Amino acid sequence: MIYPKIPLAQSVIEICLAKGISTIVISPGSRNAPLTIGFSSRPEFDCYSIADERSAAFFALGLAQQKQTPVALVCSSGSALLNYYPAFAEAFYSQIPLIVLSADRPQSKIDIGDGQTIRQENVYANHSLYNANLSEQASSENDAKINEAINTAIDKKGPVHINVPFEEPLYETVDSLSIIPEITALVKNEVVITTSELRDAAEIWNQALKKMILVGVNPPGFVKQFISDYLANDPTVIVLTETTSNLHHPSFINNIDTIITPFTKEDFDYFQPDILVTFGGMIVSKRIKAFFRNYKPTHHWHIDPLRAYDTFSALTKHFEVCPNDFFEKFIPLLDGTKESEYATKMASVVALRNRRTAQYLEEIPFSDFKVFEKVIQSLPTDSQLQVSNSSAIRYAQLIDIDPSIEVFCNRGTSGIDGSTSTAIGAAVASGKPTVFITGDIGFLYDSNALWNNYIPKNFKIILINNGGGGIFRILPGHKETPVFNTFFETAHNLTAAHMATMYQLKYSTANDEQSLVNALKLLYESSEKPAILEVFTPMTVNDKILLDFFKKLL
Repeated sequence: MIYPKIPLAQSVIEICLAKGISTIVISPGSRNAPLTIGFSSRPEFDCYSIADERSAAFFALGLAQQKQTPVALVCSSGSALLNYYPAFAEAFYSQIPLIVLSADRPQSKIDIGDGQTIRQENVYANHSLYNANLSEQASSENDAKINEAINTAIDKKGPVHINVPFEEPLYETVDSLSIIPEITALVKNEVVITTSELRDAAEIWNQALKKMILVGVNPPGFVKQFISDYLANDPTVIVLTETTSNLHHPSFINNIDTIITPFTKEDFDYFQPDILVTFGGMIVSKRIKAFFRNYKPTHHWHIDPLRAYDTFSALTKHFEVCPNDFFEKFIPLLDGTKESEYATKMASVVALRNRRTAQYLEEIPFSDFKVFEKVIQSLPTDSQLQVSNSSAIRYAQLIDIDPSIEVFCNRGTSGIDGSTSTAIGAAVASGKPTVFITGDIGFLYDSNALWNNYIPKNFKIILINNGGGGIFRILPGHKETPVFNTFFETAHNLTAAHMATMYQLKYSTANDEQSLVNALKLLYESSEKPAILEVFTPMTVNDKILLDFFKKLL
């Protein structure tokens, strides 16, 4: 067996192994050579080499998103670990466990003009759940910090940073360990909610005639079926789910903006809930946020074992448990006998909106909205859908999706910077056929994601190219001026054709409805290599088509 000669590197690697950290994404470099040699020489670790650090971090994020266990990132010193920061922040807000292992110069080399050297300690302080700044020599104190960092990533579901200083020589190896690191077991202090704690809440619930459940980002299959069934059959309850909630029931509302955008003041007054219950991650819909901020519920309860954001400035109670644990004990306390037209009236609204939506989609010309309709309806069952941010996820929210399809999007910070890299990492980890829908700006921004030797053959990119950041045309500041076109919309004439050739991906195009239907069919049939379908849509009609859609829903 080959081990790095430096004892501190041995400690880091052996503790990771003892803690079950088996997936390692390595950004090539020199200062991190002791860790790279140690991880890559051990068959217990699955190691990936990704040259671009920003892409590497989002690739690791995608792996961890699927595995729901920590993935380690290893980088050299200097600016390398700064390029991990966008994914690190996303992991913090999306509650995805990442462990950054940054190699560093010894403290004596910092701020003396030595090359590839910055102040690395605590560099992620605002978004890190734990910062382990190690000393150069292996010690029990270092072991304790490494243990605590990894335990925190596992227990608190988020990113941690371990800064590891190494002095040269860096590449020497030995055939046996020179240390036996101390391993500290993870002690979980799980909160257990009792029936007595829920009785007051149940009393409030039983008196209320208008309750809404709003569900954000969740992994597939997270909520137990009997809970969904109970909530769906209560006439005093309306359940709103986002595409990223991965929660489905025929009675649940999964296209929130379509339903509430045309509301009148009378509608908002009527549907203002007495109780709002939220669980899951970040919410995409700006309109539902505005609704609850302007028409606040009397009670807002958030259910999550770790965090509760006061998104609507109305939070009254944080139940620090898993939603399944909450409802398993809460439902038996409910009388379920209250009569109400609350859910029935909403069902009538939904039926009307569905008719209007179908009619409108039949009438509109080829555009971004039409593309999303055709693409989402075409997705293979039991596949995974990854969606980029900005307009892509907002369009995806407007179209019904097959319940067998798993949906993911980086909604922690909602950035476009690493969506492609995340999608590839997720595809590698899940093994499922994966379709990634993205806009042109997000795709171009993260184009180094394709500089990746691990892209699965069944990974498909559907790139919707409207020649610029079309979402800005929908926003209030839109004006057809050189300033808008250059600095907001970022108009361009670029395509993915040469990129697909360079990275040896199959490439096809569509520019109208019929060619799109034909291209989608061929896209899903082919699995010889990863593929890009680039769909060219008009630049200037998409905003009008979308805005008119909401006007035609009444």
